Amino acid sequence: MGYYDQDYQSRYKPQNRSKGGFFWASLAGAIIGALLVIFSIPLLANLDVLPYKIEPHNQTAATDEEPSEENEEGNTTKKNVSIDVYSQITDAVDKAGDAVVGITNIQESTSFWGQSQESGGTGSGVVYKKEGDKAYIVTNHHVVAEASELEVSLSDGTKIPAKLLGSDIWTDLAVLEVPADEIKVVAEFGNSDKLKPGEPVIAIGNPLGLTFSGSVTQGIISGLERAIPVDINQDGTPDWQAEVLQTDAAINPGNSGGALINIEGQVIGINSMKIAQSAVEGIGLSIPINYAAPIIEDLEKTGEVQRPFMGVELASVNEISAYHQENTLKLPKEINYGVAVRGVQPSSPAAEAGLKEYDVIVEMDGEEIRDVVDLRKHLYNKKKVGDDMQVKYYRNGQLEETTMKLGGETL
Repeated sequence: MGYYDQDYQSRYKPQNRSKGGFFWASLAGAIIGALLVIFSIPLLANLDVLPYKIEPHNQTAATDEEPSEENEEGNTTKKNVSIDVYSQITDAVDKAGDAVVGITNIQESTSFWGQSQESGGTGSGVVYKKEGDKAYIVTNHHVVAEASELEVSLSDGTKIPAKLLGSDIWTDLAVLEVPADEIKVVAEFGNSDKLKPGEPVIAIGNPLGLTFSGSVTQGIISGLERAIPVDINQDGTPDWQAEVLQTDAAINPGNSGGALINIEGQVIGINSMKIAQSAVEGIGLSIPINYAAPIIEDLEKTGEVQRPFMGVELASVNEISAYHQENTLKLPKEINYGVAVRGVQPSSPAAEAGLKEYDVIVEMDGEEIRDVVDLRKHLYNKKKVGDDMQVKYYRNGQLEETTMKLGGETL
């Protein structure tokens, strides 16, 4: 039998007659259910069944804010709360911060009105030693270069005169001496050889001058043993490669000479420079403290760094034309690297070893020497005054070898 509309209508006619009773029954059920929920929630909350707590409306909740107060007009106001925040970072800054000082380079100038003194720039420094009535500060060479006077600004604003004990252009380090009576905090040196990429570090210094003294920036060690070309004489050719730490902690002009510290508040680097290019951001550079420490000691004790001395004038082969490589230096065609000797000082270690003009040094102690930077790195980093050094060189197209006893003057 088919299913027709009239069967559907007749089938549900009895339900239409009982519609009113069903409504009241549903309403009563809803009310009872709501009451059960209302009364059961506090019980469930106290039993920690619910993920939150129920507090009476008139009870003050526990917050970080102090209780509200009523003012004279009857308005309710909330009081601000001062919270003491301590962390490894703040502890590290508390430990080392006051050991970082500002340095003002005062230079003499001549004008129509005669001689006068003016600031030649500002930088930062780190108090690393206090002995008797003297204290010692390490900073950058370029911070103190050409200064007629130096003034140190302490963290409390006190200014004291400083004496330059020594400065080294190759490592960009310098040491100052100041009276010790005003010095309260001395920095502790850490171990830069144990640093790891990703390790947190903090830079402390005076970016953009003493107006921002004691500025603190945080970052990580981004790279170890970075080699940065340095043009000492500003002739457009690198003379040296500075071995530095790379960090993304902000280092700006004025931070130079300040401290890079680890999470223990130990100095692990002396901030030296920042790569300032529009396409490069977040690259700060710092001299590793283990590399700086012997330089600092030499500058403090003798005012200069004792380095091995050869007594030669040098030029990288890759800067010499192919014509002169072949016809003047007479190098074999397969040799397009090395360091050409342009001159030899009389009675120097090089002269005693038999080196002559136009010789081309290609190896020292078994290490290939490709340019002047390689030669200086080997000489300065791996040799000491008085050491013997094996040198291989080309003369008139022939490979020869000699032993050189290194002297103790500046290259």
